[in-house]
Formats: sequence, structure tokens, C-alpha cells
Amino acid sequence: METKGYTQDGTVDLHGRPVLASKTGKWKACAFLVGYEAFERMAFYGIASNLVNYLTTQLHEDTVSSVRNVNNWSGLVWITPILGAYIADTYLGRFWTFTVSSLIYVMGMIMLTTAVSLKSLKPTCTNGICNKASTLPIAFFYTSLYTMAIGAGGTKPNISTFGADQFDDFNPHEKELKVSFFNWWMFSSFLGALFATLGLVYIQENLGWGLGYGIPTVGLLFSLFVFYLGTPIYRHKVRKTKSPARDLIQVPITAFKNRKLQLPNNPSQLHEHEPQYYINSGKRQVYYTPIFRFLDKAAVKDGNSGKPPCAVTQVEGTKLVLGMLLIWLVTLIPSTIWAQINTLFVKQGTTLDRSIGSSFQIPAASLGSFVTLSMLLSVPMYDRYFVPFMRRKTGNPRGITLLQRLGIGFVIQVIAIAIAYAVEVRRMHVIRVHQIIGSKEIVPMNIFWLLPQYVLLGIADVFNAIGLLEFFYDQSPEDMQSLGTTFFTSGIGVGNFLNSFLVTMVDKITGRGENKSWIGDNLNDSHLDYFYGFLLAISALNIGAFLWASSKYVYKRETKEVNEVCIEMESKALEISPLGLQV
Repeated sequence: METKGYTQDGTVDLHGRPVLASKTGKWKACAFLVGYEAFERMAFYGIASNLVNYLTTQLHEDTVSSVRNVNNWSGLVWITPILGAYIADTYLGRFWTFTVSSLIYVMGMIMLTTAVSLKSLKPTCTNGICNKASTLPIAFFYTSLYTMAIGAGGTKPNISTFGADQFDDFNPHEKELKVSFFNWWMFSSFLGALFATLGLVYIQENLGWGLGYGIPTVGLLFSLFVFYLGTPIYRHKVRKTKSPARDLIQVPITAFKNRKLQLPNNPSQLHEHEPQYYINSGKRQVYYTPIFRFLDKAAVKDGNSGKPPCAVTQVEGTKLVLGMLLIWLVTLIPSTIWAQINTLFVKQGTTLDRSIGSSFQIPAASLGSFVTLSMLLSVPMYDRYFVPFMRRKTGNPRGITLLQRLGIGFVIQVIAIAIAYAVEVRRMHVIRVHQIIGSKEIVPMNIFWLLPQYVLLGIADVFNAIGLLEFFYDQSPEDMQSLGTTFFTSGIGVGNFLNSFLVTMVDKITGRGENKSWIGDNLNDSHLDYFYGFLLAISALNIGAFLWASSKYVYKRETKEVNEVCIEMESKALEISPLGLQV
């Protein structure tokens, strides 16, 4: 069949027909996706950035309960993509999974706007004293929140990978364009978050929660309309395996059954399909790597068995997932640090002087906009200056390796939490000097003391958040890239759950008997500095764990036959860079 002019990676249109490279995909298709992402992030952060304040001021929850509930909801938002990605990779594909899930997402947003708008769904107040919310308003509010979380499970893992699918890995020009994709994808995400933390938070606290939730709901509906306008030029990857996750089960089981067999001295003696198999199937062959060798027994040829063993490519796919799991584990503590931005950092800000001039007060949650601003400034600098400079030094198309990028981000994050600890120590000193006791007394210390920790976390995210998204997409087995991306989202989710657990346990342990809890309802009479010190200690220890995990990781090397020409896609796997991270 004549393939000239068609994409080389086998992508098709919505009807399953081969697509012309010149008329589909690339940035002209991604423009529609990037527009959706900006509005979706505006909706999400419009809720998440100020949710802890809504729970404490409108539903009258205590500090620990509100922090725990925000973390649990955020955790589910980032955990449900595992299910969404599995459905996409195994059954519906990315486009249709996104389509169904986006409708659920919008329904949750509409319900949430209704919950904060109707007086009948709010607690009653008499003479300035408000009752706690009754069962019905609480049930409806949290049902709305978790409906949104379920919808996010299908949209989050599929929209970014669907965007990456618009670039052909086997076209050198498109592959070069793809290097910048995740940077600019997150840039659009940051724009949406910036509008949420600057504009929507102010609207919520000064013009009404209904309007503050209604605007992102309308924006989300508009973004879906924009997304579907691009349907004719989207590229869709064809699923080559009915159940991509099957190998994750089959390989360990086969290796266990063959545990008594002897491994050959030469890996070439392990079972692998002939090159023609990969030409006919369009799959990519993954080369052997000398890690997790116990799994190699799944590919040992056993003449006494009538069933063929697993192929080396199957085994290597399982090894890739195990390697990514190792990296994933050391991202949990950084995700816990990130969870402070929408919880304790906000509550800390409410105790400080937020006045600008005589009449204007900055909403505490709006300080989160400086995380986004620092990201917006840093992404172009990273992409336009840092990457080309490092590319000349290292010869790596990305400038530095993915794991080096993560390591730099984690170090910056440790510095940020160290500064947060120092600022809280300063806040406690001012409280003692001015003998402040009441929970609603304002500490005579400007809220902009918190600015450095927000800015540094934004810069750190340019390295570790974008780096993680790209790492898990790039290193996933070919048929599991949606599922692989959920390593990124689930890490954030588990980090939120971990923070919820830590806050609850610290409150219970430190508040026993007549002792004051480190995280009490009255932050002016608590010891948040001790909690930040604890986070600083475990973050520093986590850097050591990351260095160890990165030294063990081996990048994937794969090849695909395109028009009977072997194209190899390779990462240098066993060299050690000056930063101590794997090249």
C-alpha cells in the first residue's frame, strides 16, 4: 500500500482511516486541546484553591476536618485516572473515554454551582451565629464534588496523552516539536490556574460563591465546544493489544512457574518474536535490559512445555512498569509538600495582615497565583534558554535527562519547605511578642512573607511536575501510555491522602490529654512550625531515596520497522552524570 504522505506511526482518524501527516495533528490540532486544558484547570483550581475556606467559613467545619476533606477529595481526583486510563487503553480509546467523562465532569460542576448558590442548601445563621450544615446540604455538596472527581478520572489521563499522540515519533521534525509539547501543555494549564487563583478566588469571597463557581462551569462548557471543533484534524492511535495490562500479570506468573529453570548466559537465547512479527503487527520491539532479572525466566525456552514462553518485549514492558513504580514511590513526599498550597498555606495566610491600602484585602488563597506566575515565567525560560544551553553541553535533545530534571525540582522543593518552616518560626515569634491568643486576631506580619515559598514551589513544579508527566508518558510500554500517565496523577493523589493521614495523626498524637495540637483550630496557639519541620526532615531523606532509585533505573530502548527500515528509539541507560543521576 502507498504510504507516502501518511503518518508513519499508524495513527488514524475517528473512523479508523489512515491520516495525512500534512493535514492532521501537530500544533494545529493541539491548539484545540490546549484551549480545553486552560479552561479545565481554571475550573479545577477555582474549586480546589479556596475549598478549605468554603468548608470552614460556609459549612463551618473545623481546621483539621476541612484539611482532611480537601486532601481526600483532591486525592480521589488524582487517583481515579487509573480507572479512566485502563478503560481508554483496554476498551474505548482516549477520545471516547474523554468524551463520556467530560460530560460527568460538567454535571458535577453544575451540581456544585447549585449547591453553593441555593440558600436552602446552606447553613442557617441567627444574629451572626451560624449552625453547622445539616445532613442534606452536606450530602449534596460532597456528592457534587465527588461527581466532578469521577469525571476527572476519565479526562485527566487521556487529554494530555491524546495531545502527545498528535506528534509522529518516526518523523524527525514532529519528534522535535514533541520535545516542547509537555512544557507548553503545562503552560496552558498554568494560565487557567492563574485566572482561578487571582480572579475566581476574589469573586468567591467578595461577590458570591455562586458566581465564583458559575464562571468556571460556563468556561468548561465553552472549552468542550472548542475541543470538538478540532475533531476532523485529530490523530488517533490504534490499540494493538486487546488487554495491554495483561502482560503485567502474565509475566510474573510465567516467571514464577519457570523459577526452577536456568537462565541462559546470553540474553539472545531468551524467547523473542522474529522481526517480521513486529513489521506485520506495527508494534515496537523493546530491547533486553539487565534489571529485575528474576522476570527473565518468563522468557526462558522450555522444550518440555507446549506453551510458548513470554517474549523479551513482553518481559521488558513489565520491567518498565516496575522501574516506574520505583520512581513513583519517591514522588509521594514531594506530592505531600504540594498539598500544603491549597490547605495549610491558605489557613496560615488567613492569620496574617492581608491589607493593601486602606480598603482592599488579598484573599489568602490568591497567593497561590504566585505559584502559577512563577511557572508561567519559568516555562518559556526553561524551553527557550535552559534546554538549548544544556543541549549544547550534554548533546541530549532534552538538555538534561528526565531524572535529572526531577532531581533538580525535588531539591528546590526542599528549599521551599525550609523557607516555609523559617517563616512560620518568625510568625510564632511575632505572636509571642504581641501576646496574640485569639484565633481571629490578625498577626502584624504581612502576608507577602509567604511569597518565597509559593514562588519556589512554582519553579520546582516546572522541573518535577512537567518532568514527571513526560517521564511516565515516555517510559510507558507502547500500549499503556494512558495508564502510564496515571503514575503521575496517582502520585499526586496518594500524596494528598498521605497528607490527610499525616495531618490527622499529628493532630491526634500531639493533641493528647491537655497538650496543644500542632495543627489546632487556632493556628495562633498551635505549632505549625513543628509540622513544617517534620515535612522538611522527611523531604530531605526522600532526596537520598530518589538518588538511589534513579541510579537503579534503566531507560527503555525500543525499535519499530517503518517501511522495512529499522528505526531505533533509544536512551543512554547506564552512564552516570555529574549530578549523580542516570543519563
